[in-house]
Amino acid sequence: MEIDEDKIDQAVLALLHLTLHNGGRAWKSFDWGAMNRLYEKGYIDNPVSKAKSVLLTKEGERESERLFRELFSKKS
Repeated sequence: MEIDEDKIDQAVLALLHLTLHNGGRAWKSFDWGAMNRLYEKGYIDNPVSKAKSVLLTKEGERESERLFRELFSKKS
């Protein structure tokens, strides 16, 4: 099976929205490959640190919320 990493990245970014706290920080308990790609795309700060959370950029916060609504909200 061929995996669409962009779709994985979108889902991870959307799920980061669930754990937002302290001014744009989110728990970084996701696949390191996806976290590194989100960093390369400019959605999060460098995830490589001892911290258990990562800071989303302003663009990352907006896109995270948009994707969360798109992927997980109930449709009427």
